[in-house]
Amino acid sequence: MRKRMYWFLSLAGGCFVISLAAYAQEQGAEAAAGGFSMASAIGLFAAGAAIAIAAFAGALAQGRTASATMEGIARNPGAQPQMFMPWIVSMALIESLVIYALVIAFMILGKIK
Repeated sequence: MRKRMYWFLSLAGGCFVISLAAYAQEQGAEAAAGGFSMASAIGLFAAGAAIAIAAFAGALAQGRTASATMEGIARNPGAQPQMFMPWIVSMALIESLVIYALVIAFMILGKIK
């Protein structure tokens, strides 16, 4: 419990510090960077983080789904025809969530000037 609280507070503190940096002297940062603002940098980071987290979670979910299906088939080989279509549908739904994250990342990148 204590370790979880430590990680949560560290994450919350990190988000707080990043948000402070995002709103600090944005006009000066644009002039110094030739039009590239801190908001643009955070948008790029958000798009990259969104697709990275989605890809990781999708791969983990697909691995667990395939593992459970193969374990079920190993226990009862006769059930393979009944397990195949639900397995394919679940894999497609998991992959669609990753594609939605990719679309959202492109939308975030489209908002950056």
